[in-house]
Amino acid sequence: MNNKNYLAILTFFMVSFAGFAQQIQMPQASPSAKIIQKVGLTDVTVDYSRPSTKGRKIFGELVPYGEVWRTGANAATVFTFSTDVTIGRQNVPAGSYALYAIPGKNDWTIILSKNTKLWGAIGYNKAEDQVRFEVESTKTSKKYETFEIAFNNFTDNSADVSMKWENTRVDFKIQTEVDPLVMADIKKLVIDTETNDPGLLFQAASYYFSNSKDMNQAYAWVKTSTDNDPKYWTVHLRAKIEAALGMRTEALASANKSKAMAVEAKNPDYIALNDRLIKSIR
Repeated sequence: MNNKNYLAILTFFMVSFAGFAQQIQMPQASPSAKIIQKVGLTDVTVDYSRPSTKGRKIFGELVPYGEVWRTGANAATVFTFSTDVTIGRQNVPAGSYALYAIPGKNDWTIILSKNTKLWGAIGYNKAEDQVRFEVESTKTSKKYETFEIAFNNFTDNSADVSMKWENTRVDFKIQTEVDPLVMADIKKLVIDTETNDPGLLFQAASYYFSNSKDMNQAYAWVKTSTDNDPKYWTVHLRAKIEAALGMRTEALASANKSKAMAVEAKNPDYIALNDRLIKSIR
């Protein structure tokens, strides 16, 4: 019996058993898994099943080259995005998509389908693709007995999805919009309302400083925040912004003040941060 016939018969029995009112609880051959990962400001959820090799040759045999694969086991693997994202340099609107792949010896085709209701790849239709793109596959030194999807290489607005099974690894990047969303919040909560809330002003100043935006505006916000409600972490940011603006005397005074407050609060991390800042200013 070839693999295709075996999978068809297995699918028939699994669907048949699902119709019974009562069932014997047994361990799943391919346990289900759920990942919820924050990428930038986007919630990414992955629902999939995790098959194991169990002594079988996977790619090129159990999973044939050049054919659409469900990228897991049982029902289709589903990715859900809370906001629009970019994958394979193509826009993917917020929503849920089935992940399919066409494995090759050196390259894979990755597919996100708008149809998430299929059992595996049975009934897959290319016309329902949202995106389709090519990626390279690599060989791993470690054998992965069980299929694995994980997130790696995080930045403020992106992360890599890494799929590993047997001795094969395939990665693709998810990119998200961050700056427009943050700036919209800053405009709404800080700029348009002209707030004096120390926490909001600190957050806005911190974002401007970290992203090399208008440093004078960042200083105006952090100065109001620390004048109204000084904390060792907010005064430390004030010192960094003053240093960036070339205000050496003011930066040293703020850094020393932040350090003294951190000593009183018994926070060794900020004591060390201020020591390094003071050294860099001098």
